[in-house]
This record gives sequence, C-alpha cells and structure tokens, in this order.
Amino acid sequence: MILQDFIALSPILDLGAFSLVTMLAIAFKRHHARIAVFAFLSCLLTLATLPWAATATPRGVTMLLMVDRYALLYMGLILSTTMVIIALSYRYLTIQFREEEGVEEYYLLLLLATFGGLVLTTAAHFVSFFLGFELLGLSLCSLIGYLRTRRHPLEAAVKYLLLSITASAILLFGLALLYFESGTMTFHSVGAIVKQTQTVPALWLGGLILVLVGIALKLGLAPFHMWIPDVYQGAPTPITTYIATVSKAAVIALLLRLTTEVGVLEMPPIVHLFSLLAVVSMVTGNVLALLQQNVKRLLAYSSIAHFGYVLVALLAGGPPAAEAVTFYVIVYCAMSLGAFGVVTVYSNEGEDKDRFEDYQGLFWTRPWLAAMLALSLLSLAGIPVTAGFIGKFYAIAAGVDAGLWWLVLALIANSVVSLYYYLRLIVTLFGEVTEPAAVSQQEAVQRPEFVNWTTVCSLGFVASIILLLGVYPEPLIDLIRHSVNTLLMVAVQRP
Repeated sequence: MILQDFIALSPILDLGAFSLVTMLAIAFKRHHARIAVFAFLSCLLTLATLPWAATATPRGVTMLLMVDRYALLYMGLILSTTMVIIALSYRYLTIQFREEEGVEEYYLLLLLATFGGLVLTTAAHFVSFFLGFELLGLSLCSLIGYLRTRRHPLEAAVKYLLLSITASAILLFGLALLYFESGTMTFHSVGAIVKQTQTVPALWLGGLILVLVGIALKLGLAPFHMWIPDVYQGAPTPITTYIATVSKAAVIALLLRLTTEVGVLEMPPIVHLFSLLAVVSMVTGNVLALLQQNVKRLLAYSSIAHFGYVLVALLAGGPPAAEAVTFYVIVYCAMSLGAFGVVTVYSNEGEDKDRFEDYQGLFWTRPWLAAMLALSLLSLAGIPVTAGFIGKFYAIAAGVDAGLWWLVLALIANSVVSLYYYLRLIVTLFGEVTEPAAVSQQEAVQRPEFVNWTTVCSLGFVASIILLLGVYPEPLIDLIRHSVNTLLMVAVQRP
C-alpha cells in the first residue's frame, strides 16, 4: 500500500481509530456526556475527511475495497445520519438509564456498526462484503438488546440474532457456490463468467440467488420481512431509527455496486426474482400497515413497502436506476429520521410512546413535535413539495424510461393505498385530547429534559432537508449523478 491508498481509506481508518479511542476513554473514566460528544465529534471529523479522500479516488485498495465518489457519497449519508441519531440518543438514554450504569458502551457499539456500514459501501470483494455485513449485524444485535432489564428489547435482540444468523448462513452457502464455479470472489471477476459463457451455470446462478436472498433478509423485503415489525417495536427507538436508515442505506449501497459489477440485471431469472420481491414487498407492507395501531409497527411495515419502491427503481438499470435508487435512499433516511425522531423525543421514562392513542391531540399540546411528525408522514406518502414526492417521481420516471409499466402501476397503486394509514395518523395528531393523554403530556412538558437544544437542532435539520429537497433537489441530483457515473465507469474499466 502507498500513500494514496491511505488517503483513499482515511474515512474508514479514522473511524476505526476513533472507535478504539472511545473504548479506551470508557475504560479510563465513564462519563455519559463526554462519550456522547466524543462519538458525535468522531463522526463529524470522519465526515470532514471525505473531501480529502476524494482527491485519491477512484482507487482500488487491494482486491477488497473500491473507494470512489459513489462510496464517499454513501459514507457521507451514513455519517450524517449517525450524528443525528447520536444527538437524539443522549436525552433518550439519560431518561432510560437514570438509575443504572453502563450507558457509555452504547456509543462504542454505534461507532462499530457505522464502521461496518462504511466497509459495506466500499466492498468490491465478497470477503470485505461479509466482514462489513457481520460487523454491522453483530453491533446492531447488541444495540437492540441494550436496555437489558426490559423484556421487549431482549426479545427483539433474540429475533434479530436468529434472523441475522440465518441470513449469514444463506449468504455463506451462496458464496461457496459462487467460488466453486468462478474460482474468485471479487465482484467483477464473478460477473465475468456471464460474459464468457453462453449459458449461466446452474450452481453459479443458485449461489447468486442465495446471496441476494441473504441481502433481502437484511433489507426486510417480503417474504423475508418477519423480523421487521417485532424488532422495530421492541428495539430502543434510536436504534430502530438506526436500523431503518444507516443499516439499510449501507446494504443498498452494497447491493447497487454488486448488481452493477456482476451484471445481475442482464440475467432474466434474477430480474424476475427482483420483480417478484418488489411487488410482494409493496403489497405486503402497505396492506399490513393498514391494520396497525402502533406507530413503530406502522413505520416498520411502511419500510417494507418503501424498499419495494427502491427495487422498482433498481430494475430500471443503467444510470437512471442508480440515480433514482440513491436519491430515494437519501430521502428515505431523512423521512425516517423525522418520524422516528419524534417518537424518540416524545418517549418518556420507562416506555416508548408508540401507540396511536399516545399521539391523540398532540398538536394542541406539543405543536412543533406534531408538525415534525406530520411533515415526515406527508413526505413518506409522497405529497408534493416534500422530498418524498421527488423521490417517488424519480423512481417512477426510471421505471417508465425502462418500460417497466406493470411495476410502475403497482408502485402508484400502492402509494395511493399508503395515503390512508399515513393520513389516519396525521388526523390523530389533530384529534381531541383525552384526559389521560393530557395528564401524561403535561407531566412530560414539566420535565426539564423533555426538550433540549440537541433535539431542536437535530429535528430542525431533518425538517429543512425534507422541505429543501422537495422544492430544490437539483444540487443533490447533480452530486448523485456525478458520483454514480464514477461507479458505472469503474465497473466497466476494472479488469
């Protein structure tokens, strides 16, 4: 390795070093506020290294990693989202661990999970893919069960662990089949077998399908979605936010690179598989969301549908697909941060505020929280002048351009269905305040930690992103187009 390799890898190396320093700082002296600030600054300083790393890109660092502007864009998304989650977590953990110790390791695990996410964005080899996959998954398993004295987080952690083990086992078996047929584990070389032979070997195709099934399990696509609602409901709300945003953004970054370099969309069986997953995910997510009376479960089923929309954009192929997928993922992260951020802020000591009745008449007692939640839900529904509308429009345009008419019609029909459950929750916010809810809200307002400046800044930043991208998305679209073009060019040029 030479100096340019280290410059290209500087974001990953820096966050790894900061994680080690965080571990030593915790061992030296426990202090919640200091460790939280250090974790936030770790992500901020790592984010600041991205322009420097861009001067050495595109660059393949050994066979394992490919650092290009595409990877750096997703790194920026992951680090920015993690910073918002850290800011929201501080108050939440202060309340949940009022009488307990051991809160500092939460931030170490969060940094390690983010480190795994950064590795996934640059993975160009199935070994680095699996290492990032497992580092992210194992850290998340510990974070989901971090409230170790509560039943629901521990139950959610066990479910996530079992499904994560299943995904890893399926993935490893698929990798073994791919290696058996191709004799290599780099994405580009594995894909080269398709161009060199008239017919795709059955074992090779089976191995690739198993790898994609493992990824589908991590994304929670139907019918591999069983863990999503239970884990979303049982996990601490900041970690639910992390799973919905950072975890899935990292896996989508990997999936987009994998499909581009392997040439997945050139194989009809894989296209049919993705099409089936897209339709089943959209229908399952939206239909089951109609039945929910729990906000976190509603957003969980909604996420299944949204990643069905992402698959529609992905199936379009070429630059329009990559641009549409990346823009939609960025927008979805902002919308999820807004919705789950309100649940995090509104949750009080001992329990999460995640039932519909908890939000009855919220506008009349906490108008700014209700406005933030309503804005996020309207954006998730794809209402004009919000980022969600531009994201869905981009996905539909990519599908129309590729002639995927039945998938586009399914996307539009499911978006119409989703309006019902989003609007149902919004109407609840403006309903009449019940007496128990009014008393609970009044007690929450009287607690000094109910609102602090980190909360206001975090949610204010997210709200401004949702509105700004809804009315002026051109700068982000130009950045995405430039970044995605480097991904496509690198995929073509690599030997």
